[in-house]
Order: sequence, then C-alpha cells, then structure tokens
Amino acid sequence: MTRLLRIAVPAAALLAIAVGLLATGTHSVGAASPAQARGPLGSGKPVVFAFGGDVHFEGVLRQKLAASPRTVLAPIAPVLERADLAVVNLETAVTSRGAAASKEYVFRAPPSAFAALRGGGADVASLANNHGMDYGTQGLRDSLAAAKRYRFPIVGAGLDAKQAYAPYRKVVNGQRIAVIGATQVLDDHLISSWTAGPGKPGLASAKDVSRLVQEVRRARTTSDTVVVFLHWGVEGEGCPSSRQKSLASALVTAGADIVVGGHAHRQQGAGRMKGALVGYGLGNFVWYGTSELSTTTGVLLVQATGRRIDSYSWVPARISGGVPRPVTGSARGSALAAWRALRGCTGLRP
Repeated sequence: MTRLLRIAVPAAALLAIAVGLLATGTHSVGAASPAQARGPLGSGKPVVFAFGGDVHFEGVLRQKLAASPRTVLAPIAPVLERADLAVVNLETAVTSRGAAASKEYVFRAPPSAFAALRGGGADVASLANNHGMDYGTQGLRDSLAAAKRYRFPIVGAGLDAKQAYAPYRKVVNGQRIAVIGATQVLDDHLISSWTAGPGKPGLASAKDVSRLVQEVRRARTTSDTVVVFLHWGVEGEGCPSSRQKSLASALVTAGADIVVGGHAHRQQGAGRMKGALVGYGLGNFVWYGTSELSTTTGVLLVQATGRRIDSYSWVPARISGGVPRPVTGSARGSALAAWRALRGCTGLRP
C-alpha cells in the first residue's frame, strides 16, 4: 500500500486512518536485508497492519467475481488500502480441477480471486486453513500457480514444507517484516495428506507446534516485526480455546510480535500478551453468512514500530451481499463496545 506514518499514532487516529480522515503518503519497499545489529524498534518508523478474516467466493460472491473482479471488495477497500500491509485468510482452493475432498463443505474459486483481493487492498493471503486443499494436491498446485501468475503473495502453503512454512518478507518504512501462515484446524482424516513435508505439497500445520515455533525463532533473527497468521479455534465459539491460548503463548515466547487469525466464523477478542498483540478471532470477511454473528465482522488495525506495539483498533463492519461494509453512525459505537467486551474471556490485556 502507499502510506508512511512518521510518528506514533494513538488508537483513535488509527480509526481515522480507516475511514480516510488522514492524508496519504508513500512508504519504502524492498527486499529484506540480512541480519543486522538492530534494536527492538528497528528503523524507528511505524508500520500499520490491517487484518481481515475468512474469504471465499461462493454463492452470490461468485456472480460478483465473474462480473467485475477488481470491484468485489470495493466497500471495504478504503480501510485495507490505508494500511501499509493488509493480510487476509483465503479459505478456498483456486482451481477448476482436482477431486473434491470427502468433507461436508468444499470451496473453490477461479484465479480472478486474486484480482479481487488486490483490487480490495489486500497484500498477502494465507492458504493455511481447512479448505486450502479442498481439491487435493492438483487444486493446491493450481492455487499456487494462479497466485504466481497474479503476482499475489501467499503464505501457509507450498510445494514442500520449506515453502509452506516460509514467511512472506518485505521491507516497509525501513522495517523488515515477516508474515508466517499456519493452520491448527484440519479434518482428522486429512491431516496426513494435507500437511506439507519434504518434497510433499501441502499446508503449514500449527498442530506441529515445535516446527512452527522453530520457524518463528528463525524469522525473529532477521526481522524487525514477526507476524503469525493462524487458522485456529472452535467454530461458533466466542471465546478462545485452551489450545489457542497455549499456542499464542508459545509463539509470543518464541518471538512473534503479532499473532492473529480466525476460524470460528464469529469474532473473538484481541489484546496484549506480554509485549505482543494477539487477536483470536477476526470472523468472516468476504463470506455468504446470514446470521447476525456470521455477518458481524471488521478489520483489525495494528501499528507496530519494530517489536513495539504502539496501538491497535477495530474497524467494525457488517457483511451484506457477501461483502464487508464499514459500520457508521450510532451502530458503530455499539459494535465497538461489543468487540471490546469479547476480550473478557481471553486473558489478554487492553
């Protein structure tokens, strides 16, 4: 994206960013540099991250995608575009081939899904989730090929374990950013076939906690800010599970600065754990949900200066016609209060 913040911005100003009240500028982008002797603030310049939840293109979204890929996410694009780096969970195979997995729900989308993500302001997507290989290894290969063709960065999946666990790296405002994707949610009968291994295509699994911790530690040595984007939790639950809390603690101890994700198809709380920011549930994002819980969504904005979490805020939205639309007026205050209340069962600090 195209934004440079040169001073620490409080939470209220982050919300102003989301609704376009601050002027835009530029930021520097380049290849990650080798490990250097840098302090916890890195370059000393802040970076604003935006995180959105689950995305697919089923139902009414399929028609919208076919009609105009680059405008599908138009209602939420201004929020994502004003962040320096926006990350979402792409919960679908991007393919027209392959055999469907033996499970209740399987999702697939055409390659234009990546045009929709880019048009909506997303910069990176994780394929590490319980739908990333809905159409098998063929579908995964197609997904990776389509992402490459559209030059859209993917994390959490690869042609082998090394690629699947590898972080997306980018230098933003002089800060070396690393984003790792992994899933803690896989159908039991698919864990073996879906998990990436040596010479074996698949997904990065957060069930292998030691492997994921190792990758975070490795990224820590050459990064100023380490982000872990996870698929985790229990569907329908508004509070994080003990497994989520345990994994978040292990990753923060290993050196993660931001740990976020979702899977529950509803929001869960966010807050501070030690010096890091943890967001347990982003909810659905671009989805065909119909209930109040499944259509209550938003964007988590986090400003970090190296390892320091300066501030974070929630931009509430409501899914309509499959697409998130920012909440305005008096409803916005109620939505923010409800989101803050979710922290109560997380054990996180404000």
